[in-house]
Amino acid sequence: MQKMRIDSTQVAGKRVFIRVDFNVPMEGGVISDDRRIKASLATIRSVLDRGGRVVLASHLGRPKGKGFEAEYSLAPVARRLAELLATNAPHGVGFPSNDCTDLDARTAVLEMPDRGVILLENLRFATGEKNGDAAFADTLAGMCDVYVNDAFGTSHRADASMYALPMSMRARGKPCVSGFLLAAELEYLITRIAAAQRPFTAILGGAKVSDKIMAIENLMAKVDRLVIGGAMAYTFLRAQGVATGNSLVEADKIDLAREILAKAKAKGCEILLPTDHACGRAFKAGTESMNSVGAIADGWMGLDIGPATRTRFAEAIGASKTVVWNGPMGVFEMPPFDEGTRAVADAIVAATAAGAISIAGGGDTAAAVEQFGLADKFSHVSTGGGASLEVLEGKHLVCLDALDDAPQRG
Repeated sequence: MQKMRIDSTQVAGKRVFIRVDFNVPMEGGVISDDRRIKASLATIRSVLDRGGRVVLASHLGRPKGKGFEAEYSLAPVARRLAELLATNAPHGVGFPSNDCTDLDARTAVLEMPDRGVILLENLRFATGEKNGDAAFADTLAGMCDVYVNDAFGTSHRADASMYALPMSMRARGKPCVSGFLLAAELEYLITRIAAAQRPFTAILGGAKVSDKIMAIENLMAKVDRLVIGGAMAYTFLRAQGVATGNSLVEADKIDLAREILAKAKAKGCEILLPTDHACGRAFKAGTESMNSVGAIADGWMGLDIGPATRTRFAEAIGASKTVVWNGPMGVFEMPPFDEGTRAVADAIVAATAAGAISIAGGGDTAAAVEQFGLADKFSHVSTGGGASLEVLEGKHLVCLDALDDAPQRG
């Protein structure tokens, strides 16, 4: 079934509510990474170029839901968005109030001109947002004519703006569709994975087995090879009887790691684990470092995959037609322990150039790819951390059911 997107929806003269994910990192009121804002631009411009009126809404951080908190204001986002839309939004970007549904906000929305843009203040300043409150959703629904979900990163949360709002608008006969960003995320994370070209390799990293256990169990039935790095690899190595020194190990997950290794073997899924390690004396910048092959001695901790493992992982990636990556191979924020993550990223870029489909998901993974300047060399880099992981775990994103043509899992 063809998914309904914003480009197939009439928007001229209509108020189009676009739920975006502008939950961007800020330091002292200054945006340090505007990727999520830029990712929304195609959808926003599509509405503006066709004479629509854009009403943008997002959350930022974790305010208490009891009214305005300056620390979490979207005002800096409004300023940055105005810069990015300078040639598309002739009326600038309105930011009418410290409350997303008060009289000032509602009046500004109802009186906005064609090709106007308004960004509402942080949705989570309202108690009703996190509570999924129907009355709060109804208020928002009364302000707009079309609903667009372009916030993949929040689609695993049944917040009012994500679920109750589109349900309220559908009850009023108003269109509820996906934006370009959401459609791209679903295309790669669901459709492309369901029809993956083989060999299919999944790469999982990060700190804890417990964070990725559901993804591992779901993916091992789909992929030909599972590459495991990051601190979580040390729990698996300990399960095999390998000494791991002072490395992070989830002692209560060692038996589970053994079970996973056995299940993967039974399913014919190859699991690759590190065979050498970049080690440090302590988890801090500038720590004494060394490479260790096999066992890790007491007093040392594994902080990245070693040179031989980088080569081995790169060869496996190079032989793949589909690659999914979630989680860094080491402490990529702290050189020299970024080299393993960089080696994996470079190998994926090379495989992509040779025709493979490459999908990177997860906040740290996306940050690493961006840090290395390689984001545009992947087939797709997901903007959703928790949401992309839930898809890899095989979970259904309930917010998608609120759209007119609900996208289904592959």
